Amino acid sequence: MSHEQTMKPSGRPDPAERAVSLSGMHYLVVDDETRLTDLVVRYLTESGHTAEGRYDGPSGLAAARDPRLDGIVLDVMLPGTDGVEVCRTLRGEGIDVPVILLTARGAISERVAGLDAGADDYMVKPFAMEELLARLRAISRRRPECSGRLQIGDLVLDPEQQRAWRSDTELDLSRREFAVLRVLMENAGRVVSRLQLLDEVWDGETDLRSNAIDVHVSKVRSKVDRAFGRTTITTLRGRGYRLETAR
Repeated sequence: MSHEQTMKPSGRPDPAERAVSLSGMHYLVVDDETRLTDLVVRYLTESGHTAEGRYDGPSGLAAARDPRLDGIVLDVMLPGTDGVEVCRTLRGEGIDVPVILLTARGAISERVAGLDAGADDYMVKPFAMEELLARLRAISRRRPECSGRLQIGDLVLDPEQQRAWRSDTELDLSRREFAVLRVLMENAGRVVSRLQLLDEVWDGETDLRSNAIDVHVSKVRSKVDRAFGRTTITTLRGRGYRLETAR
């Protein structure tokens, strides 16, 4: 039975499936069967997530280091570096993104090796797309939210790695600019006063009479909003700043 035959005739998730899925997740699919990879990427995208594909071990390993990932679908048999070694390398680097291994029917030794290397689950080819999505949801729920990653729309901030992105473009922020953005994102939709920024970002190193706060907010707005033609960070005269959530 072909992989395509395991999908719904339309290749699209039904409304009930879409309703129960964890929305807005970011997945990576790594398999040297390009048609299968593209089908999985399309299915995940049509289920309301973002997904990208890679077709060999080295490029898959490089893409898997992206801290924004919520899960990886990883074939065992890959050119360059096999999936078990990719998984083992990720775990050795302290990257604990959930991984589902794809194996051939009857390849018990591959499954054992993959689980021993740190994979969270496995699926045997051919598989149903609905089951793959259900397993991705399950391993995502089992994982504790330890990274503290923040996401507002297409704006993503990773406090642990001190990195931020907008529309998949990494932002070049100074240490203070990053701290300002973090406070605004942690309080998204609420007004952040200049006094709050003073306490949380400057730790009393400046005072409210200084224009340092306004200058840094302006720089953050330039990099986060103006560079992308957006208006996310607004100024409320006499009150402070707010990062909007519905723009």
